Amino acid sequence: MEKITRFGVSIEPDLLEKFDSMMKKKGYSNRSEAIRDMIREHLIIEHVKDPCAEVIGTLTMVYDHHAGPLVDRLLQIQHDHYQEILTTTHIHIDHNTCLEVLVLRGETQNIQTLADSIKAIKGIKHGELVVTQRSL
Repeated sequence: MEKITRFGVSIEPDLLEKFDSMMKKKGYSNRSEAIRDMIREHLIIEHVKDPCAEVIGTLTMVYDHHAGPLVDRLLQIQHDHYQEILTTTHIHIDHNTCLEVLVLRGETQNIQTLADSIKAIKGIKHGELVVTQRSL
């Protein structure tokens, strides 16, 4: 079993009340787990700010596959970045609209550049990049 360190925290009653309310809404069974998750989240946010940090994540995009040369351009960019793309998933939402998810791994700056170049393609209706640390 992993060693656990206990420590005390002083907090104003109003802030604690808001924290407890948020914790219950999100389904945490105790304060310790909620605090651990908040610490992890903050550490990840700080980690991915480093342009050379190794990250893993997803780029989710929605697009109209009939929009000009979008599909050809999308495939070209994906082939140019095969080192960072682990896999793709393509879903047909309706006759015109597709949802595609790229699972990515690499340095933050390379992943961000790839995501920005894809999101800038004419016909991409929405794109969102989510990255995290490869390991904590």
